[in-house]
Amino acid sequence: MNSQEIMSIAYKWFDAFNNHNLEQLLSLYDDNAQHFSPKLKIRKPETNGLVIGKEAMRDWWKDSFDRLPSLNYKVTSLTANSDRVFMEYLRSVDNEEDMLVAEVLEIRDKKIVLSRVYHG
Repeated sequence: MNSQEIMSIAYKWFDAFNNHNLEQLLSLYDDNAQHFSPKLKIRKPETNGLVIGKEAMRDWWKDSFDRLPSLNYKVTSLTANSDRVFMEYLRSVDNEEDMLVAEVLEIRDKKIVLSRVYHG
């Protein structure tokens, strides 16, 4: 894949996330994809911050969308190469301070196989 195709997946990811469209979001992922997040580690310590597979991601994001109906990400920077995109965005939730977040999506065969979230 070229960097434009990778960027296209990132924009679809943001669109799905900001619309809280869980099925659209999950359609971007490989069935056995892995997702790592510091927030996941805090809310579900038994995961050590890592969930594997679409069903585990579905549970995690459904809980997030249900708990945080105002959750929204604003893109500040995207950088892509042939197999990953580095995304920086501002996480906004009503009644919480905005948070700058970085996330890397690794992509194979047009599907996200690994996502790693970093908070700063």
